[in-house]
Amino acid sequence: MNGRMVIHLIAKMLGAEAALLLVPALVSLIYGETQVALWFVFTSVLTFLIFALFGIKAPKKRKIYAKEGMVIVCIVWIMWSLFGALPAFLSGAIPNYLNAFFETISGFTTTGSTIIENMSEIPKGIMFWRSMTHWIGGMGVLMFVMLINTLDKSSTMHLMRAEVPGPEIEKLVPKARQTAQILYGIYLGLSLILCVLLMLCGMDFYDSLIHTFSTAGTGGFSNYSASIGYFNSPQIEWVLMIFMALFGVNFNLFFLLLLKQYKPVFKNEELRTYFGIIGVATVLVTINILRVYPKPGMAIRQAAFQVVSIITTTGFATVDYNAWPVFSHYILLALMFIGACASSTGGGVKIPRILIMFKSLKKQLKEMVHPQSVNIIKVNGKKMSSTTVNGVHTYFMAYLLVMITSLILVALDNYDFGTTFSAVLTTLNNTGPGIGHIKPDGTFADFSSLSKVVLCIDMLVGRLEIFPFLMLFTASAWGRKF
Repeated sequence: MNGRMVIHLIAKMLGAEAALLLVPALVSLIYGETQVALWFVFTSVLTFLIFALFGIKAPKKRKIYAKEGMVIVCIVWIMWSLFGALPAFLSGAIPNYLNAFFETISGFTTTGSTIIENMSEIPKGIMFWRSMTHWIGGMGVLMFVMLINTLDKSSTMHLMRAEVPGPEIEKLVPKARQTAQILYGIYLGLSLILCVLLMLCGMDFYDSLIHTFSTAGTGGFSNYSASIGYFNSPQIEWVLMIFMALFGVNFNLFFLLLLKQYKPVFKNEELRTYFGIIGVATVLVTINILRVYPKPGMAIRQAAFQVVSIITTTGFATVDYNAWPVFSHYILLALMFIGACASSTGGGVKIPRILIMFKSLKKQLKEMVHPQSVNIIKVNGKKMSSTTVNGVHTYFMAYLLVMITSLILVALDNYDFGTTFSAVLTTLNNTGPGIGHIKPDGTFADFSSLSKVVLCIDMLVGRLEIFPFLMLFTASAWGRKF
């Protein structure tokens, strides 16, 4: 373990957070929230001091390996959330620090689960920072490392592998740092377009920024308790629906579109499966809720919005789907589990893993009938290595272990099964709302401190896709040898 380099990179990332904290401080000043602004500045200074002590001068030995990459990623996400929660706590906006931490880690992990019961009581600056954490966390806080550091090729890839979601990591260009720049360029471009469109649909600049941050990061925080339902605008809903779906797409495909390589995009198996699931789920939910709405068009719109919001793990809502028939609940729960594409800002298990699991099952059945046959698992026309396939199987085992453990612990709160199960599922898959007590306009405020800690861990585990978090608790991670 290269401890000095680990500390150096963590401190450098806290320096980046120090700069970012000044943005909501400025927003607070604009809205006359002087005390709130001071707490943002105080937290910024605190994190900057850590950067000044440990992050300016790099150690002589700068080489890091896979285990350091995982440890750095996990610790940085925790540290950013611990410090990021301070302004809400110190200003009194969220008086309980655990609640403030829950809200902040929910933001950075783009989960969108909340403990805030009355959004109107929260200062504008805090609300802005809350949604801004979605935008930062959407592409990954450690992706900043590729932008502000000059690391060797292997060290950079170790960080990228530890954070970018999906069973495999693909670089768009030979240098990982350039890949990060391209991804952020696409991310920023789509965000700007969405912000302009929301203003054209009637949102003011502040609201459009809040909901752009939340959509781009597929997080789902809104500054209104009724979420998108507050606006009661079909135009806003369709714009958000389109962009939620876009941010759930593998960003590598956007790069191919920029290069005018259209054929591999339209033939992409992951993309077709993603939109196929959205289409089928929308039809099934629409049929199931037709009797709930007076017009079929309204049923289609509400079904499509909720389906896209859940599969992309954004978590926006326009209606209380808790009042829908039970069949629709199970469709939405299944979508929470599936999630979006790899290398997107969405959460969940991810489409490629689902494809690999189904193709592994098909391969196993064929080999049982024809033991001598040779069957290859391919996704997007690319042969999946045995390492990748085994990694997916191991991921599912770890996923089930985390889920079962969390269910047992959260069950101590004695909520009904739907509430308990969806609380774990929605946080582990970084979706946000659930069913039962945590319906779209409900909160996690009434859960016990133990459950909140468990669900915070689930959010982090889900965003980092389990292994970086588990690495913290292995002896090999802290050993001297790589």
